[in-house]
Amino acid sequence: MATMSMTKADTAATDIHLPPGARVGIIAGGGSLPVEVAAGSAEQGYPPFIILMEGEADQLSELRRYEHQTLALEEIGSLIPLLKRNRITHLVLAGEIKRRPRLTHLRPSFSLLAVIPVAVMALARGDDGLLKVVTRAFEARGIKVVGAHQIVPNLAAAEGVLTKAAPQKSDWRDIEAGLAAAKAIGALDIGQAAIAVGGRTIALEGIEGTAGLLDRARLLRGHGRIAGKTRGVLVKCTKPGQELRADLPSIGPQTVEAANAAGLAGIAVEAGRSLILQGPETLSRADALGLFIVGLPAAEPVHG
Repeated sequence: MATMSMTKADTAATDIHLPPGARVGIIAGGGSLPVEVAAGSAEQGYPPFIILMEGEADQLSELRRYEHQTLALEEIGSLIPLLKRNRITHLVLAGEIKRRPRLTHLRPSFSLLAVIPVAVMALARGDDGLLKVVTRAFEARGIKVVGAHQIVPNLAAAEGVLTKAAPQKSDWRDIEAGLAAAKAIGALDIGQAAIAVGGRTIALEGIEGTAGLLDRARLLRGHGRIAGKTRGVLVKCTKPGQELRADLPSIGPQTVEAANAAGLAGIAVEAGRSLILQGPETLSRADALGLFIVGLPAAEPVHG
């Protein structure tokens, strides 16, 4: 019988206590994360101000319940003045941004010109390098950047087995292999996930994201490249040295469905450093399909 441990991983990025008069802003991309952060902030008595990224935010009916403004990626230079006008003190970067702004279409501003040189250098270091530069730029202007899991701690994966099903001995070998591979590609700022089958890594996350990774695994199994009854595990973890206030690894109901379609036995994530979106639905769907979800101790060895 599987057990659930509700112990959170001990990380530097713990939940925060918003001071009286704090004003939370959310830069909203795609997916359910902006909605969950907005609801959590409002429940704590801090109705958020939502910046809807044009063409990226997709749960508009939910997000437009709050005070909001739409902003095109090419208008990013006006973001800091927008935040200042609305007295934003704490900012959350939430949701997927699928494209980068077209440089030739950027609308110039003094605040944008100030960060362009360092942003260009950061781009050479990859997405995480850019996130670190963006975070420092906000904080240099008096706006504290916080993680989604700091506003809504329940989003962070707990440590231990979180589902009715638990990993078998062979699954722990896959978890070890997948974790090592995911950390390796994370160090290169390529991706955050890997799939291991039979104790070896068979697929790594690239620019297509986790959905594309799982679809590749499904096709490999369908083509006979993975034995039909062989189990396997999706492992997601943070990149070494990652900025923990943005772009944390996340899973949701769609991840569970895709993992099942790929013939995998379960999913492993870093406790406290990964997000489980739509948590009750995600765990319920995993239970219905017989998949396990396990939260691994952050920065510690994996043990079976």
